Amino acid sequence: MASGTMSMFSTGILVLTSPIHTLRIAPVLRLAAQLVERTLYVHLHPGLNLCGGGQARPVFIPPAVDLCSLITRLYSNAADVCSHLDVRVLLTHIHPPSNMGGPFPTPQSLSHSPEVLLTDFPLQDPAQSHQVTQCLQGYAGHCYTCQPGLPSVLLRPQLPTPHEESESGVKEPQGDGKPLETYPDVVVGGTFDRLHGAHKTLLNVSCLLATRRFLIGVCDQGMLKKKVLKELIQPYHLRVEKLHEFLRDVRPSLQVEIVPLDDPLGVSVVDPLLRCIVVSEETRKGGEAVNRTRIKNGLPALVLHEIQLLKDAHHSETEEEKISSSSLRSRLLGTLLIPPKDAPHLPLQPYVIGLTGGSGSGKSAVAKRLEDLGAVRIDCDKLGHQVYEPDTAAYHHVVEEFGSDILNEDKSINRRALGKKVFGKPERLKALTDIVWPEIALLVKNIISQAREQGKDVCVLDAAVLLEAGWTDMVHEVWVTIIPEEEAVSRIIDRDGVSPEDAQRRLQSQGSNAQRLEHANVVLSTLWEPEVTRKQVLKAWNLLQKRMQQRQAAL
Repeated sequence: MASGTMSMFSTGILVLTSPIHTLRIAPVLRLAAQLVERTLYVHLHPGLNLCGGGQARPVFIPPAVDLCSLITRLYSNAADVCSHLDVRVLLTHIHPPSNMGGPFPTPQSLSHSPEVLLTDFPLQDPAQSHQVTQCLQGYAGHCYTCQPGLPSVLLRPQLPTPHEESESGVKEPQGDGKPLETYPDVVVGGTFDRLHGAHKTLLNVSCLLATRRFLIGVCDQGMLKKKVLKELIQPYHLRVEKLHEFLRDVRPSLQVEIVPLDDPLGVSVVDPLLRCIVVSEETRKGGEAVNRTRIKNGLPALVLHEIQLLKDAHHSETEEEKISSSSLRSRLLGTLLIPPKDAPHLPLQPYVIGLTGGSGSGKSAVAKRLEDLGAVRIDCDKLGHQVYEPDTAAYHHVVEEFGSDILNEDKSINRRALGKKVFGKPERLKALTDIVWPEIALLVKNIISQAREQGKDVCVLDAAVLLEAGWTDMVHEVWVTIIPEEEAVSRIIDRDGVSPEDAQRRLQSQGSNAQRLEHANVVLSTLWEPEVTRKQVLKAWNLLQKRMQQRQAAL
C-alpha cells in the first residue's frame, strides 16, 4: 500500500524500529491514528532492519531500564495525540537473558485481528518499498497470527521535520542500556476502571518486571466508597475481564492472578512469594505501609518500583492533572452512555427526555437549564398537585378510597393527612399511586401534544418517579442526575430543615442511584459549582441536537 493511502482500519500492528533514544513517538502515533480507529498494537524492536536482504526474524530482547522509560513515553504520548485509540505495547519477545535460550514462540493470537501493518522503518530508497513491506509482513507473521498479505504502510516518509514534533512532558530515558532488575512474583493494586494510559503503563512495566507471576488486587465494594462518581465505575467482573484481555495480549506467558481488594493492603501483606510491588509517586506511601505490615507478619519487605505519573494534557478545571479514571468518568457526564431504545410508538416530534434523580440531586436545576436552552419543561410535581384538585377524576377516586377525613374544611385534600394513611404501608401507597400516576400521565401526554402543535423540538419530563411510574414509555431518552448520598443528605437538611435521620430515610424510601443508572442513556451530576453544571448541561444539549439531526437525516 502506498504511504499516502489513508484508508481506515479497525486494528493495526505498529512495528517500531528506531533506536530508543531517537524514536519520535508523537508524530508516528499521530499518523497511525489516521489509519487505525480502534486498537493499535505496538511491537518494539529497536534497530530492526527490514531491507537487509533475507527475512527479518523476531529475536528476544532483554528488559532494560530504557525500555520502561520508552513504554511510559509511548502511553503518555498516546493519551495526548490519539486518546481515542486502545494502544497496547506487546512484550512477548522481551525476556531476561536467563529465559532467552529457547526457540522463539509460535505466532501469538491477539484479541483483535490485525488488519494493517505499520512501521517507522527509515526507507532510504523508494525502489525498496516493496521489499520492505514484504519483509514487514513476514516479520509480523512470525510474531503474531496475521492474515497473509496484510496492507502495509511505511510511516517514516511522511514524518514531520524534528522542529514540528511535540512530545508529552515525560522525562527522557536515562537508563543507557542498563538491565532491568526482574522478580519472579510482582504485585500491584488499583481500581482499573476503564483502562487508560496510566493503568497500561503500570501493567506493562509490571509485566517487564515479573518473570513468573503477576498478582493484581482490584478495588471492590468498600474500596470504592470515596471514589469520585463511583456510580459510573464499571462492575468488578467487567474490570477483571478487561484486565485479563489486555494482559493476554501484552504478555501471554505470564501467570496472572486477579483478586478483589476490600482493604488498602489486601493480599500483598500475606503472600510470602511476592518480591516487588509497583507504585507511583502518589501510591508510594501505600507501598511503604504494605512493607511495614509484611515485616510485622514476619515476611520480607517488597522492593518498591516507582513509575512516573502521566500528565493529562486535556484535563479541565475540575479534573486532576494526572491521567485518572475519575477524570474519564467526569467526561462521560452529558454523553450518550447507552443508545436509546427504539420507540416506534412515539411521534418523532417533539423529542422527549425523561429526567429523573433522587432527592437533592439537582434534577430540577438541570430541568430549568434545559428549559432555558429551549426545551418545554413538564414539571410532574406540579401536575401531581393539579390531579388532587376538587372535581378532578383523581380527587373523587382518592376520597372514595381513603375516606372524607382526608379533606380540609374547603373540601381540598389534606396531603399531610393522606400521607399518614399511606406512610409505611406499601399496599395503601400502591392504591394511591394507581389512582394518581395514570392521571398525571394523561396531563403529560396533553402537554406533549400541545408542544407538537406549537412546533417545539424537545420536551423534558421532570419526574422523580419516572421509573417507578412506568413513564419511560412516554420518553425517547432517560437522563439521570446523581450526587453522592452524603451530599444529598446535606442538601435535604439545608433545603427542608429536617434531621439527618429524616433526610436519610427519605433517600432510602426512593430508588437507588444504581437502579436509576440501569436505565440511563445520559448521566449528569450537580456535585460541583453551578458553572460546571451549566457547561455539563450545555454539552448534553448540544450532543442531543446532533443525535436529533442524525435521526432526522436517517428518515
